[in-house]
Amino acid sequence: MTKQTFLQGTIILIIAGMITRLLGFINRLVVARLMGEEGIGLYMMALPTLFLVITLTQFGLPVAISKRIAEAEARGDKQKIKSILVISLVITGITSIIFTIGMILASPFIASTLLTDERTLLPLLAISPIIPIIAISSVLRGYFQGRQNMKPQSYALVIEQVVRITCVALFVKLLLPFGVEYAAAGAMFSVIIGELASLLFMIYLFRRKKIVKVRHKFMKYVKSSKETVRELFSIALPSTGSRIIDSVSNFLEPIIVSQSLMLAGISTALATKQYGELTGYVLPLLLLPTFITRSLSIALIPAISEADANYNKTLIHYRIHQSIRISFASGAIATIVLSLFSIPILTFMYGTSDASRFLILMAPFFILLYLQPPLQSALQALDLAKPAMWNSLIGAAIKFTVLFFLASNPKFGIMGAAIAMSVSVVLVTLLHLASLYKEIRFKIPIIDLLKMAMLLFLTWFAGNTLKNIYSGLESNLLLFIIIITVLGFVYIGLLFALKFITKEELKQIPLLQKWFT
Repeated sequence: MTKQTFLQGTIILIIAGMITRLLGFINRLVVARLMGEEGIGLYMMALPTLFLVITLTQFGLPVAISKRIAEAEARGDKQKIKSILVISLVITGITSIIFTIGMILASPFIASTLLTDERTLLPLLAISPIIPIIAISSVLRGYFQGRQNMKPQSYALVIEQVVRITCVALFVKLLLPFGVEYAAAGAMFSVIIGELASLLFMIYLFRRKKIVKVRHKFMKYVKSSKETVRELFSIALPSTGSRIIDSVSNFLEPIIVSQSLMLAGISTALATKQYGELTGYVLPLLLLPTFITRSLSIALIPAISEADANYNKTLIHYRIHQSIRISFASGAIATIVLSLFSIPILTFMYGTSDASRFLILMAPFFILLYLQPPLQSALQALDLAKPAMWNSLIGAAIKFTVLFFLASNPKFGIMGAAIAMSVSVVLVTLLHLASLYKEIRFKIPIIDLLKMAMLLFLTWFAGNTLKNIYSGLESNLLLFIIIITVLGFVYIGLLFALKFITKEELKQIPLLQKWFT
């Protein structure tokens, strides 16, 4: 079993995230092109229900499994590792069965009453078998993370996306003649096949490199599990709070949007189409840089936990500063590109630029979203999961309040949902920063804030200059790619000039050591 250092593990996750995000975009393009706005709307309206059920099924155990197995690994306690695996599989197995049955039974009510579109019933039913698959996968991911090996889950993510893309075109084309709801169900079924392939790969790696025999004396470990259950839940319960809030928020969002737009006098079909543009076209673009910030957040928890155990406050502050700096650097270029080139991007990707108004409005605010994962991980690593949960709850409450009042107003309509999402992003990020300042007096230095502002301004100036020099970008893909590439090189130069990336950090990457030593 090959272990990686903090930076190596982060880089592996980032590379895998980059590949899977690219493959995910290809999948979105295929689905959007084949099904259109209405089909993607049905697809996206069904997904939040799935995410909520999965969160409830996992019960926050992946983080707890990772931490407890890491501790047992450090002590060389193989029996403890086996106990953690056995109990985790039992818990997730039972909850997955319960919630799968519950989702199947509740799907008609959710589709017709809550989502106000009966066509979402088939996608909801089609995706329900994925719950036990993801439940088992989450246990194995926690196991590999706890043993400080990020490669299995990285490979599994790529496999899942490749299989999904391979299947989605087939199933959507096969079922589209029967109706757009059948096509959406076909897209959901391709997700199940992809997740199953990913799970089978991780099972293969686990069996090939396992250090314990899970099935041997299985019931004995189940019966003597009280202490292990307590240890797991002491982490799982607090850490799952924010996830449940996010999942409930995502579950309620399409319901509140559809109900609010109905009050505004917008038809169900048009509301579904507009919600599809916002969540199916715009949000995936805005969330593109998050594969970097999520990779950072996964690696940040053990790094800060170790520093906190050693009472090294200087290292804690450095790690948080480092994660914010890298997260901002990854998000700033996306913010500028999406703001300046929204029309050509949407035109080339989806064949329509109708959603550009959402992208232009939301991109400047979503730069703060890229800071949220590392900030939340820092709070969890410092045993401050409760403040993080309250921050998420406040953000969700404010978002729904703003969403209802604006989206139900005919003057705002679906744009009210975009404004509400932006308000929530800004509020939660600022609350996380306030919590860190209150507990450990952490704050972003003014010099760093000035550098951030300068990076944004100089990148925007360069991008706007290139945009004004060359017109008609939405009809010339090659020219657009050249301009984005040139802007990318300018941005990399600015990152080094403003020291968002340092040579000391690059030296820690094995492949780059000889270039920076």
